[in-house]
Amino acid sequence: MKNKILATLIVISAFIAGYSINSIAISNTTPEYKIAVVDIATILKNSKEINALKLEQEKQMQNMQATIDKAKAEISKEQDPVKIAQLEEKYRNEINKQKLALDTSYNNKLTAIDNKIKTAVVEKARSMNYNMVLPKNTVLFGGDDITEQVATIIK
Repeated sequence: MKNKILATLIVISAFIAGYSINSIAISNTTPEYKIAVVDIATILKNSKEINALKLEQEKQMQNMQATIDKAKAEISKEQDPVKIAQLEEKYRNEINKQKLALDTSYNNKLTAIDNKIKTAVVEKARSMNYNMVLPKNTVLFGGDDITEQVATIIK
């Protein structure tokens, strides 16, 4: 009976010692997380594609404004209320079509640029062995800034 109790105590002692050693070993190691930050605003500001998209948007807005000016001029010359209503409807439809085409084109191009930036961030982070990348404006402290490395890919 004493042998069984002694054997049980030895097994329990070995288990406790092993668990304690494992806990000490785990507590002394720090996780190997590498966190990076990226300033998306800087990347967007320096992107040639974004600047080209802005210029294209401005040109299309000028074209739309020219259509509005033409509509105003044509409607102001007309005296017949029926023709005025027809012209207003015609130009309203034309302007709405232009606006829809402008919005669709802009959103598609902006989505493509956004996807390109995300892909560049992921590729750069993986190549530099980062576990996580956060926007720079949400981080108060810490993280390695990889904005310049990503910007060179985007340009």
